Formats: sequence, C-alpha cells, structure tokens
Amino acid sequence: MAKVAFIGIGKMGLGMAGRLLAAGHDLTVFNRTAAKAEPLVRLGARLAASPREACNGAEAVFAMTADDASSRAVWLGAEGILAASRAPRGFAIECSTLSHDWVMELAGHAAARGWRYLDAPVTGLPHDAANGALTLLVGGSADDLQAARDLLGAISHSVIRFGPVGAGTAYKLIINLIGAVQIASAAEGLALAERAGLDASVVAGAVATSQAASPQVVRNIRRMVDDDHHHNVVFTPALRLKDVEYGLRLAEKLGFRAPFGEVAADLLRRLCELGLTEMNESKIIDVFTSGDAGHQRLE
Repeated sequence: MAKVAFIGIGKMGLGMAGRLLAAGHDLTVFNRTAAKAEPLVRLGARLAASPREACNGAEAVFAMTADDASSRAVWLGAEGILAASRAPRGFAIECSTLSHDWVMELAGHAAARGWRYLDAPVTGLPHDAANGALTLLVGGSADDLQAARDLLGAISHSVIRFGPVGAGTAYKLIINLIGAVQIASAAEGLALAERAGLDASVVAGAVATSQAASPQVVRNIRRMVDDDHHHNVVFTPALRLKDVEYGLRLAEKLGFRAPFGEVAADLLRRLCELGLTEMNESKIIDVFTSGDAGHQRLE
C-alpha cells in the first residue's frame, strides 16, 4: 500500500479520501477547516497542519479544491504541496475542476520539482465518491496513467484518458459547459410550460422519458418542480458559473465562440445577483420566474 496525501476535504474529497483509506493506503489529509476531516481521522487518517506537512514523503498526492485560487494556495508557497519532499517519482494528481491555463502552469511547476503530474477531474456526485464510483477524466502520459491505475482504482469505477496533460481538464470544462446549457434550457422549458398552463409535475415526468432527457436535466427539472433547492445541495450556481467561465476562457483561447455557453453564463450570473449562490443550481428556475428577470436577458 502507498503513502498518500489528500488535500481538500469537501463533499467530494471526503468520499474520495475515505475510499483510499478503505483500500488500505497510509493516508494523511489536510483541509483548511480541520473539523471537516474528523470523520477520516476517526477511521485512521492523520491530520496535517499544512499541505506541505501532509505531503512530506508521499508517493501520491490528490487535491480536490474549489477553484484556481484555492488550488494555487495549496500547491504553491512555502507551506504548499510542491514544497514537500516526495517519494521517488511521486504522483501529483489534481482532481479539481480548474481553468486550463492554471492546470498547464501547475503541471510545469510539478514537473520542475520531479513529480509525475496527472490532471484527473471527476464526474459523479458525493455518493459516487463515497462508493468509489466516480469516472476520472485524465490528462497525462499513458505510462504515468498506467503506473497510477491502482491508486486511481480506489476512487473510481472508470478512468478515461483524453490525451496529454491538460486534456482531461479540457474535456471536463466542455462537459460542464454542456451541463450548464442543459440545466438552463430545462428551466426555460419548464417556465414556458407553466405559462402555457401545463402541469409542471406531468411535464417533468414526460421530459424524463423523452429525447431531451439527460441525467442533468432529469435530476434538476424534478427539483425545480418540487422547489427543492435548499437541502442536499449537489452543485451550487456559484460553482457552476465558475466552471462555465473557465470553459468559455478555454474556448476563447482556442479561437472558438460558444454562444450557448455565453447565455448559460449570463443566466447563472443573474441567479447569483439574486443572492442565490449557495443553493442547488436547479434554483436557476428563478431567473425565469422572479419578476421580469427572465425577460431582461432578451433585451
């Protein structure tokens, strides 16, 4: 079993780190709010006071944080991950959804310090993380991925390599951009259906078995109908907007315009302006039902 560090114990990180423990790895964790790591400590993980301390001597480091700023904070600096000593040919595995620019910069920093770097953002929900049922979207060399497969297998049921470093992140930003468009479109369609006098619950059931169905649409349109945005928050508007903006930044870098993504970003910004940043992203229905917010975007 390997000496492993896990940095970032949020809703996803908690389950992922738990799977590494269950697989028998020697695990040290760090989280800015230490109390969130207590369930792992009770199961045998060690809690470190800094990312550097957590990663000293590690054969592999996993990171799962919210955005570029938080990722930069844990990787760089005197107390960052890359300041730690490492086992020979140790792995730096970044599982967060980050901008493509930062992932490529981070890969350069890691390589300069002798780490083998994989960008491995995930698809799945917190219960998938807890059950080891995530899909990992990997960018990195085929040899490095092969060498890391046993480690990655502890937290996932599927690993897809998209190409060299950065390719996994590119795909994750693309698929999250698609998801944002789908959710916004579902909210628009549901609001239109209600304006047409249709029963929203019947509409949601019909959509779930239609050609327009997707896991994103089915899950979120049901929550829209039930007005269920406050409990068991899966993904917030603030995080979705962050991902969409990173995706649009990638598109711009590649000389590609993504007009549907731009519309989704505008709707998510309006939702955040309503002060609804920390509810479930299904709350986007309010952009269409709160006053004239849904009409302003067409002016």
